[in-house]
Amino acid sequence: MTKSLQSFEINGIKYFYNDLNTVEKSKLATIPYSHKILLENVLRHHDTDDSHSEDADAIINWNPKSKTTTEISFTPSRVILQDFTGVPAVVDLAAMRDAVSELGGNPNDINPLSPAELVIDHSVQVDHFGTQNALDQNNKIEFERNKERYKFLKWGQESFSNFKVIPPNTGIIHQVNLEYLGRVIFSEQREHGRVAFPDTLVGTDSHTTMINGIGTLGWGVGGIEAEAAMLGQPIFMILPEVIGLKLSGKLNEGITTTDLVLSITEKLRSYGVVEKIVEVFGDGVKNLSVADRATISNMSPEFGCTDTHWPIDEQTLKYLKKSNRSKEIIERVKIYSKINLLWNNNSESIEYTDIINFNISDVVPTISGPKKPQEKIKLNNVKEKTEDIIKNEFNGNLSKENISDGTVVLAAITSCTNTSNPSVMLGAGLIAKKAIKLGLKAKPWVKTSLAPGSKVVTKYLEKSNLLPYLEKLGFNIVGYGCTTCIGNSGDMIPEVQNNVIHNNLTVATVLSGNRNFEARIHPNIKMNFLMSPMLVVIYSLIGRINFKILKEIKTANKYIHPTYANGIVLIEKIN
Repeated sequence: MTKSLQSFEINGIKYFYNDLNTVEKSKLATIPYSHKILLENVLRHHDTDDSHSEDADAIINWNPKSKTTTEISFTPSRVILQDFTGVPAVVDLAAMRDAVSELGGNPNDINPLSPAELVIDHSVQVDHFGTQNALDQNNKIEFERNKERYKFLKWGQESFSNFKVIPPNTGIIHQVNLEYLGRVIFSEQREHGRVAFPDTLVGTDSHTTMINGIGTLGWGVGGIEAEAAMLGQPIFMILPEVIGLKLSGKLNEGITTTDLVLSITEKLRSYGVVEKIVEVFGDGVKNLSVADRATISNMSPEFGCTDTHWPIDEQTLKYLKKSNRSKEIIERVKIYSKINLLWNNNSESIEYTDIINFNISDVVPTISGPKKPQEKIKLNNVKEKTEDIIKNEFNGNLSKENISDGTVVLAAITSCTNTSNPSVMLGAGLIAKKAIKLGLKAKPWVKTSLAPGSKVVTKYLEKSNLLPYLEKLGFNIVGYGCTTCIGNSGDMIPEVQNNVIHNNLTVATVLSGNRNFEARIHPNIKMNFLMSPMLVVIYSLIGRINFKILKEIKTANKYIHPTYANGIVLIEKIN
């Protein structure tokens, strides 16, 4: 045990922890929360490796204004894997067992030393859509295509200790991580007693950063680094610079979290935060729920940063309660974070490499595209901007035919970016409800799909009686997994696809995801636009991307307005 070891009790259970208060307080007061987590990490591992004491000194004496080349070690508490990138890690463990067996050892001694959790979510494809049995049909095809891999992963779960597999048809890895797997404050039994420490992780998917929304330090890494972490080995990295993102204000009525995250993406990408940590602070933080925060953190790879960190606060505790964490876990998070200096106290003494100011109240309805997440377009400029892109970038024309340049051919409510956020998902349901009552339908050339991030989303859409309206518009549930964002959207409607290919048309996808690079969604779709789930529904009704949605209401013939005000504000009739 180290000299800094202290303890606290919950319901008679004693938890030991490495006390950060032993560090010189004048220096500790200026250290970002994300660096405090790294400091605790190296202090906790100091007993087993003396080099960690040098790491601690580097963090404590970090000069935010001077670019550092100091390398520190970081030992994640756990590892999270998805099926595409996680299978090789399990194969390597199996190969190690074979090697040990051949050398006369006990193969059962080969297991992950750090908890490893694999979520099967990257294999489902949208082959069937727009029907009540689309989910069952897609699941059946998924199991047929991946039978061998799934058998192997089932063997792995039954054979390895400290290894868990979340089965297909459960949810997107990052939402499952947020709703179920994330601990915030870990608890493990050690020789000297039960130890509490921050939940930290690495994952084999770039959007692992979604977990930052509950104050957990974590990011995506390559397979080799993930395997090393599974075997208890530290990751060596340059102590990252920390950029403070100072938020003020709150979202105006009718402005969505998606509008906010796309605006922040443009801001941070323009500034340049690659290989840096972004730590969020300011009065505006309290106005954002964990669902909002996780939506923003999910886009960290699009910003280019390593981690978008939100310190633990009351919103964190509210989310843990809503997601059915036990009272003991919630109490542990509260007590530990407060006594060990990880509770957000809005300290103005923290020193950052730089500070970026962002007023949430300035955000307006926004989409991004056609090729990059940072290509922000204000909604009232979409018609002019997209027509300019079609004519000047793709040499297209703007005929009024149903299937022509500018036609929307895929409309997907998808990805952990937005399907973790009840406000935008319920908003999409309210839009659908109003559309059905007005007799509107999605255009027949638009392939529509709904891939919730978890079954929790389905439950609240059902309980609010909004799912039937989405289904009537063709947004039937097609699967619980990462679909459109990774190119698993499947083909377009056959006759539409033939037309697009034969005439070399510049058509569009609208999706509530996080990636829109050309050819990523579909090799024959040149334009892909990120937007809120509500706007995905709106554009499925319009059928074209070059359409001026925001209009002043002048006539009685009113239709849906995408800034909705709870889904019931209207616009003029869609032509």
